[in-house]
Amino acid sequence: MGASLSIRQGAQRSTFALFLLLAVGIMLIGKADPALYERTRMVIADIATPVIGALSSPVVAGAELIEEGKHLLAAYDENTALREENELLRRWRSAAQGLDSENARLRSLLNFTPEAKATYITGRVVGDSGGAFLRSVLVNVGGRNGIRKGFAAIDNNGLVGRVAEVGQWSARILLITDLNSRIPVLVGQNRERAILAGDNSDLARLDYLPPERSIRPDDLVVTSGHGGAFPAGLPVGIVVSNGDDLGGEIQVKPFLTPDRLEFVRLMDFGLTGMLQDQDLGLASQ
Repeated sequence: MGASLSIRQGAQRSTFALFLLLAVGIMLIGKADPALYERTRMVIADIATPVIGALSSPVVAGAELIEEGKHLLAAYDENTALREENELLRRWRSAAQGLDSENARLRSLLNFTPEAKATYITGRVVGDSGGAFLRSVLVNVGGRNGIRKGFAAIDNNGLVGRVAEVGQWSARILLITDLNSRIPVLVGQNRERAILAGDNSDLARLDYLPPERSIRPDDLVVTSGHGGAFPAGLPVGIVVSNGDDLGGEIQVKPFLTPDRLEFVRLMDFGLTGMLQDQDLGLASQ
């Protein structure tokens, strides 16, 4: 162990002495022969250049790696900001599409032109309701808006139902497909009178038809105005079966689509007929 340490220390001293002698020799050569000194220096530079280049390559690569890392971090931050902005834009797009769809439905509702003496208030459907009224919907307008019991509910396709109950902030609309709904109607080109009766399904039936009738599928069904509940001429639906295959029952497909009902126009035609009788009938059920 001691001998090995002595040898190592001796080698270090010898190396130092060798480099010192080499430096002195180069200085003497530079003083004696400048041209030889220059050539010697260039030879040493030629030998050292590849070594220096090889030694500096990791340093350069490390600097480039650090710079690339900075670019990657900046790209990551920018990508995160772009994702957040994209998500915000998607939310705004969704909101814009909803408003556009709502605007289109409100525009279509304006296609219905009421009689000049009629007044109306537009309400939004906020929910379905069960209980005694199996086919009814709630709207977000009520007594404080001037809504009264008996107002006709209409969408852009035709008759939806009538206002059956009124609160201060909401109203309940009894749909024409409800079991309690009975509406005097006219059918087809011959204007045959009947009663449109709901049965809590998507279809309704025609009751109290005359024995001799000429009703056919695709005949238009409109309100007749009899009974004073609705004015004449409001579209209700079309005949889908003339009763030949259903034991004589004539079925009508209403224009009403409850699952797509979002806005209704509550019309005041100044008519109150039949309401008292229908209310008594509902109360007894």
